[in-house]
Amino acid sequence: MAQDAIGSLSKTVTEILSPHGPALQSAASYTPGDFSVHFFLQLTVILLTCRVAGWLGQKLLGQPQVVGEMIAGVILGPSLLGLLFPNLQLALFPKETRNVLYAGAQLGVGLYMFLVGLTLRLDHVQSKLRSASMVSAAGIIVPFLLAALLVPWLTGIDGLFAAGISRANATLFLGACIALTAFPMLARIINERGLAGSSLGTLSLTAGAFDDAASWCVLAVVLATFGGGPGVALLAIGGAVLYVAFMLLVGRRLLLPLGAAVEARGEMSMTVLAITLALFCTSAFLMDAIGIHAIFGGFLLGVCMPRGAFVAELKRKVEPLAVVLLLPMFFTYSGLNTRMDMVNSPQLLLVALVVLAVSVLAKFGACWAAARLSGEDNRTALGIGALMNSRGLMELIIINIGLQKGIIGPTLFAMLVLMAIITTMMAGPLFEIVYGNRARAEGELGTLDSQMVAKAA
Repeated sequence: MAQDAIGSLSKTVTEILSPHGPALQSAASYTPGDFSVHFFLQLTVILLTCRVAGWLGQKLLGQPQVVGEMIAGVILGPSLLGLLFPNLQLALFPKETRNVLYAGAQLGVGLYMFLVGLTLRLDHVQSKLRSASMVSAAGIIVPFLLAALLVPWLTGIDGLFAAGISRANATLFLGACIALTAFPMLARIINERGLAGSSLGTLSLTAGAFDDAASWCVLAVVLATFGGGPGVALLAIGGAVLYVAFMLLVGRRLLLPLGAAVEARGEMSMTVLAITLALFCTSAFLMDAIGIHAIFGGFLLGVCMPRGAFVAELKRKVEPLAVVLLLPMFFTYSGLNTRMDMVNSPQLLLVALVVLAVSVLAKFGACWAAARLSGEDNRTALGIGALMNSRGLMELIIINIGLQKGIIGPTLFAMLVLMAIITTMMAGPLFEIVYGNRARAEGELGTLDSQMVAKAA
């Protein structure tokens, strides 16, 4: 069977490499043997492309690995590879194989959100609760206000939002996309620059946590109300509230023996790891079953897990596989849905530029202004604004959910992917320009380790 698959690929190599040749007829039907060979070939291409793109992003642009991987996903999709070599792109990623790629992508992003929940520092939220309220409020309110101004224009353009979507749902979804902050990247930048205990670091982390929580809650409401009746919405919202309450009030206590077992043994046994992963899958399933996306279940379970040695051991065992193997599948699946060529008219190009400008204004501008009003000096306020403007992987997650659920169309999806990449690339360099370089020159910060910064995610 493997010989048949190799023979089939050899027979069509000339046709594949031709950018204008006819599409592969064999892409429409794969036997299980052909499919398995194809899947491993896809993984090889995905891993190599993401590693190379990440390395180039670090060396040439000073960007973290994750930014290069975000770009790699777009490169492998129809926006570049499919544009230059359509048959090669079709041969590597035929539609019939995307279900398995999708499943791997969902597992990867679910585990990633589980890990984000594990590392959420609730003490940051509590220590600067009042002083960060203005920055957080600005980072939530202004995006939704600007989204409300944009939506009447955007819903009048065919293909951006789903046909028949209410302005309220469109506003809520777009506002959530703009209000989102890449909390994991924010935390890594702050920790690596020695700002974790500073006013800037604590304010940014607290505001970022609030903004992300608000965005995910709004998304949950949109998912519960879009395309379903009152019963569907009631099940989703009511079920989510009950599950969150159970996990925070009871679940955290029930999970404590797992942490105690790791502390007593000094390491995580395979049995404890299996139980933890089974709990992750169950939590993801429950949230998906009631109508909320599975990633909410993984994130909530991570928040409720025991801290200390348990988190360190779990990250040591799970994070490498999730980040190196599974997350690149998510970036690629996202890239396969990204059609930059759909932004093919002056009107759509204007929309893309306006969405980008509004997104930067709503986060960088609003958070800077709020920090100034709360008493921070101009340089610190600019630093907060620069950090809060980053979207990162979190943005890709939310817009993929929107595309999957039919809330937005491929054209708006491509625009939001572009916005996510640009604002993420802006974060580090802009922070250094407005805050880091001068603070380092004045001895407020230590020497910046470029290798550590390159590893920021």
